[in-house]
Amino acid sequence: MTNQLFTPITLRGVTLKNRIVLSPMMTYCAKNGYPNEWHHAHYAKYAGGGVGLVFVESTKVDPRGCTTPNDLGLWKDDFIEPLSKLAAMIKSYGATAGIQIGNSGRKARHSRPWEGREPLGPEQKGVDHGEEWELIGPSAIPPSSKYSVPRAMTKDDIRAQIDAWCQAARRADQAGFDVLDLHGAHGYLMHQFLSASSNQRTDEYGGSLENRMRFPLELVEAVRKVWPANKPLFYRISAVDEFDWTIESSVRFSKELKRLGVDVVDCSSGGIAGDTVGREAVKLEFGYQVGYARQIKHGAHIPTMAVGLIIHAEQAEQILRDDSADLIAIGREFLHNPNWVLDAAEKLGEQDPYAMIPPNYGYWLEKRAANGFRGKTSTSAYTFGKK
Repeated sequence: MTNQLFTPITLRGVTLKNRIVLSPMMTYCAKNGYPNEWHHAHYAKYAGGGVGLVFVESTKVDPRGCTTPNDLGLWKDDFIEPLSKLAAMIKSYGATAGIQIGNSGRKARHSRPWEGREPLGPEQKGVDHGEEWELIGPSAIPPSSKYSVPRAMTKDDIRAQIDAWCQAARRADQAGFDVLDLHGAHGYLMHQFLSASSNQRTDEYGGSLENRMRFPLELVEAVRKVWPANKPLFYRISAVDEFDWTIESSVRFSKELKRLGVDVVDCSSGGIAGDTVGREAVKLEFGYQVGYARQIKHGAHIPTMAVGLIIHAEQAEQILRDDSADLIAIGREFLHNPNWVLDAAEKLGEQDPYAMIPPNYGYWLEKRAANGFRGKTSTSAYTFGKK
């Protein structure tokens, strides 16, 4: 029986060699927005490890939108050349190179997670060239009392942001990336417009659900026009959040995304709250967000990518067999085991798992397997039910 996890999938003019995706994970190691040796070493592990689609972490379209002083950037043409080297390296291993772009809005200007993830004050200099680091958002409402109050965006700001995302998409294309993911989740700028808890505008960009969807949908429509028609466009969504955004809202929103040319909805959750817990707390368990991917896939009739505590090969395969999602995104489990793809191929009984990795490794590991040390099928007692 063919494993769906290792079956290619074609999205527009791009074919992924398997359904396994490196989820875009922030590493907070850039300097003034530029990638460095760290990023090449980091992404080479997964591209060389057999991942079908390698997403470079959330790369900011505006220096004001950086989560930390160490985010990657795409707000000027100077970034095209160094990012093109990163994309070329990823593709040299047979993986598809993708990149996520975003703006953190009112959740920008933080210290790095291992430094406390604390909001930084207005005295913090900007990422690009020591400029003033201004926070912006749909309304002058902070995520919580410990955050600085953002400046409410004007309509000119909204138009400028849409242009910034379009310019970043153009640069991503010029750098050689073949898949683009728009970060509209986790309480960042586009999510802030969607949620009535953070968007209390009284113009056409606030109030009703239709109005709150207006900015992200206008942005998607504009980006789709500049992003090449033969390249797929993803959108990362928080399918539910801690306050007022529901799965029903996400299905309605995803129908609009499909109409505007989005090819895959990347299904995450949460993040709109600061240090408070809202009414829709998410219980962490294996595959805890898979149900959202399933509901959006079948409710909006659009391909989805599942992410969130997908740990085991059998679990990932079952998600695809159940038609709950079309792609499997893995994040922290890859940090724990960069060879997850090979491990999954062995456990699922792929005929030639060592062909998925460079021959420098595959040749020796095949000999190792011939001596009786090939990975064995898991006998895990975990069950992976559908939500």
